[in-house]
Amino acid sequence: MFKRKQYTEEELVNGCVANDRHWQEQLYRRYFPTMMEMCLRRTDDEEEAMTIVNNGFMRVFKKIHLYSFKGSLEGWIRRLVWHSLADYFRDRQKYVHFLVFEERDEPVHSSPASQLYAEDILKMIDTLPPASAEVFRLYAIEGYSHAEVAEQMGISEGTSKWHLSTARKALKSMIQQQELKNYAG
Repeated sequence: MFKRKQYTEEELVNGCVANDRHWQEQLYRRYFPTMMEMCLRRTDDEEEAMTIVNNGFMRVFKKIHLYSFKGSLEGWIRRLVWHSLADYFRDRQKYVHFLVFEERDEPVHSSPASQLYAEDILKMIDTLPPASAEVFRLYAIEGYSHAEVAEQMGISEGTSKWHLSTARKALKSMIQQQELKNYAG
């Protein structure tokens, strides 16, 4: 059976920086299944997920020159695809609010926390201790189970649950502080 050559991350990145279609295709083929799986955890619509993933890879190719080989390439790509996912649903939410307004439905009273954009929450997550932030991302954002998170991070399930609890408490506190700022301002 024919075995495909496994390129290094450096080869993939340098080829993509050179805007070479061959290298872009290789990078896409390597990381597409993982990114598609991540998006399908947020939507059951494969066409919608495909749109999000492709928009994410467009971001990747536009920003590949910024990748500095600190951390994993997959993690860097995942973050850009996640931003595409967040943008996609944020834009759809604005459209839904527009439709509700046009139909003269009763306004929906939402909490200030619901007005935070995904980027705001991602910035808050970035301020958490690294292990708690990673557990939160894997469990709450990417949909892994505590067993899967524990295996990936080399920790126990109990430790994973503790980090998640710690992250949630810290995020809740940050959101409440943001609500107070919004209320006072």
